[in-house]
Amino acid sequence: MSVFRIDVLEGARIALFSLKANRMRTVLTTVGIGIGVATLLAIIGIVQGLNSSFDKQLATIGANTLHISKWPWVIRGDWWTYRNRKNFTLPQVEQIRAQSSYVTAISPVVGRAADVSHGEEQLATVGVNGVTSEYLIISGFEVTQGRFITEADNETTRPVAVIGADVAAGLFPNVSPVGQTIRVEGRPFQVVGTLSRKGKILDNNQDLVVMVPFKTFYAAFGKQRPFSIAIAVTSADVVKQAEDQLVGIMRRLRATPADQPDDFSINRPEMLANTYQQLTGALYGVAVGVGLITLLVGGIGIMNIMLVSVRERTREIGIRRALGARKQTIVLQFLMEASAVSAVGGTLGTVVGLGLAKVVSLITPLAADVQLLTVVAGVGFAAVVGLLFGIWPAARAANLDPVEALRYE
Repeated sequence: MSVFRIDVLEGARIALFSLKANRMRTVLTTVGIGIGVATLLAIIGIVQGLNSSFDKQLATIGANTLHISKWPWVIRGDWWTYRNRKNFTLPQVEQIRAQSSYVTAISPVVGRAADVSHGEEQLATVGVNGVTSEYLIISGFEVTQGRFITEADNETTRPVAVIGADVAAGLFPNVSPVGQTIRVEGRPFQVVGTLSRKGKILDNNQDLVVMVPFKTFYAAFGKQRPFSIAIAVTSADVVKQAEDQLVGIMRRLRATPADQPDDFSINRPEMLANTYQQLTGALYGVAVGVGLITLLVGGIGIMNIMLVSVRERTREIGIRRALGARKQTIVLQFLMEASAVSAVGGTLGTVVGLGLAKVVSLITPLAADVQLLTVVAGVGFAAVVGLLFGIWPAARAANLDPVEALRYE
């Protein structure tokens, strides 16, 4: 057996004996580092949960979709600049279809919020969208009952509607909605289908929606509202190329002068992701910083208590040195003692931190999703903190003069 291995085993035995002999000190040190790890993991868990939740929400939009609008999804600058842009026209929609080599589905989209009712049941602020048949491909919805809007519905301005999951549950809790009549701002629409559940994105409930034929929407609610253009392209890999091509097509269709900026906006899900990262990046940094400071305080507590331990065991160290113990053995003993306390505190802190994150996710809208790698990193980081803050006490113990240490009272 090598000398180093003997030193490690002996150091571990003495370190564990010392921790057992000083239970109160061990508990206090463990609590200090545990609070730091618990705080850090709880914060990281909540942030990771938010990121995971947002990624899932963003996926519901569709990675291969583009949305051409007067307004960008994230408005920077003067709102009136976008407000004064020219509206799109239906011939432009067909010209985009004909000229783009990437478009697989295209639909004009116009919308408003409205009260929707059926008998005694009523829902307020429901999103009512006018679309065409191809919007089903673009949106990623699935029809769970009945059918979707057809081109015949649109061309003949039929008063039919396809409703989202929350509208179906709210207005028809006990019967099938298909074939029933709903009223949108008092106007009757026959339900011909229901949609699959998609959830919320940025607090926008995608399931609280009623879809009607595009031309029916304008016939029922007036043509004052401008529409946007929703597009699905061949794959997510060509979204950027499709966007560049659409910029050229739109500038030609709208006769935008070469020296003028685009008078339209092409939006894609990635833009929302970038905005989200900008909004949460600083918050994430501050939150992690608070957790690290708490962990640092725990590390300083370990160092102070280890220094007290060195002072109390000065005579013991002197005896061991006089009997031939090497400096390396003394250093290993105190480093293992510090890292053991940190690892135990880190483990307990991990359990508490995960529990806190779970409690927060249960009682608030904030999600929590701690990854296994984060848990391992938390315990490992706590042990590293113990090693780092145990270096000075360990070195101080190892460098004690044996003669002076034996005289210490």
